[in-house]
Amino acid sequence: MLDIQSASAIVAALGVLGGVILTVQELRHLHKQRHTDLLVRLAPWLNIPSSELLQAYVKVINLEFKDYDDFVKKYGQPLAERPEQMAMMTVGNYFEAIGTLLERKLLDVDLAWDYWGETFVTLWQEKYQPYVEGVRKEFNQPEFAYHSEYLFDEMQKRQQLVKTQ
Repeated sequence: MLDIQSASAIVAALGVLGGVILTVQELRHLHKQRHTDLLVRLAPWLNIPSSELLQAYVKVINLEFKDYDDFVKKYGQPLAERPEQMAMMTVGNYFEAIGTLLERKLLDVDLAWDYWGETFVTLWQEKYQPYVEGVRKEFNQPEFAYHSEYLFDEMQKRQQLVKTQ
């Protein structure tokens, strides 16, 4: 049997251990929060006015092209200084940053789904994916739009989960 002094020493040690565990968890959370804040500050497309992002998004949605070659034929090369290319870059860079946050576990997939959900999946499939595949091939950039593709894959998984519920 333990005497009172030994029992209180054990309780005190457990209290200290619990405090250390909570402190380590809080420090990890703060570290993650600092990384998120840094990325948001460094990514100007996450800080553009919402009206500008909305205008770019609407422009991309209204673009009519079958594939990358059709896009180039109708609107010009991807890096041209035209409204269509600027809209594709604005929307693409925005979702690239969101995908980066998601992949690094700095953004919860459920939060991303609740905010963009099926709309993003449709946008990616219909507009952005053919464009990305063409840019990757033409410019030999297989990693182009990697994080927005990651976001798309995660949104598709979430979409399937929603459909089965």
